[in-house]
Amino acid sequence: MQYRSLGRTGVQVSSLVLGAMNFGRLGNSTQDEVTAMVDVALDGGINLIDTADMYGQGESEELISKAIAGRRDDIVLATKASMPMGEERNHRGGSRRWLVTALDDSLRRLGVDHIDLYQIHRWDPSVGDEETLSALTDLQRAGKIRYFGSSTFPAYRIVQAQWAAREHHLSRYVTEQPNYSILQRGIETHVLPVTQEYGLGVLVWSPLASGWLSGAIRADREITTSRAAFMPHRFDTAIPANQAKMNAVEQLAEVADQAGLTMIQLALGFVTAHPGVTSAIIGPRTMAHLHSQLAAADTVLPADVLDAIDSIVAPGVDLAPEEKHDTPPSLLDASLRRR
Repeated sequence: MQYRSLGRTGVQVSSLVLGAMNFGRLGNSTQDEVTAMVDVALDGGINLIDTADMYGQGESEELISKAIAGRRDDIVLATKASMPMGEERNHRGGSRRWLVTALDDSLRRLGVDHIDLYQIHRWDPSVGDEETLSALTDLQRAGKIRYFGSSTFPAYRIVQAQWAAREHHLSRYVTEQPNYSILQRGIETHVLPVTQEYGLGVLVWSPLASGWLSGAIRADREITTSRAAFMPHRFDTAIPANQAKMNAVEQLAEVADQAGLTMIQLALGFVTAHPGVTSAIIGPRTMAHLHSQLAAADTVLPADVLDAIDSIVAPGVDLAPEEKHDTPPSLLDASLRRR
């Protein structure tokens, strides 16, 4: 396992992060299974676990609590807030009112007295940066969180938040968590140059592109992955973007074979090769998934393999741009556009 500094914090974290989205109802995982995966991940050198309050509406955090009992000090623990937690309209977002409550709820579920990295899961356009940053700064000064970061923020919002922190003399976001894979390279154009400029740690999610780069999806096979079962539109090859992904996967499989690598090694080695990326978040649903992903921990791709990948999916290109989560609201809601 490789270790890198988390931005400018000085905290050393593993190049692979154990993501806990599949812990609980989404992955149909039991407490025993979660504890076993945490055990294997820690034994494999992973020291950062990432979850969120909305994963299973708190279930993921509760499962992690039991899995890390007795070894909290050896783990960099990260969670997130701002996504809806139920139907109540104020149980979401980036307001001080909600974040104070949401953090206390996460601390209780996780069974800890502080969070190492508390992240705003999505930018809330209804809340000003000063409101969110001042609440996070106060929670940090109270000792409930050590650092805080953003997740899937558009590049211009990352910049704006940095300036707001400086203008109002508040603590700043020290990390960003964007979507990044060989098939979705758009952040190379805008997000990564910004995070590098401001010295942010970057923890990328979905480096296997929802299973497209796991080796399980090929043109001559029926797509039967768990993700395809509840997100069929993301895997319907009659859709042009999905056909483009399939075409790329077939070419990438040849590159991996010629280099003596698995598709997982190719995919994880690619994202962790970028100098602006700190770590890649893996989200295993089974122990087999975890072992196959841990096997890629020390993968370093040579220049010719990286060049071959660039020839298949050009730098800065998203093969499925409609799947991005950092699109400005005005492009999604016609009422917000200037007409």
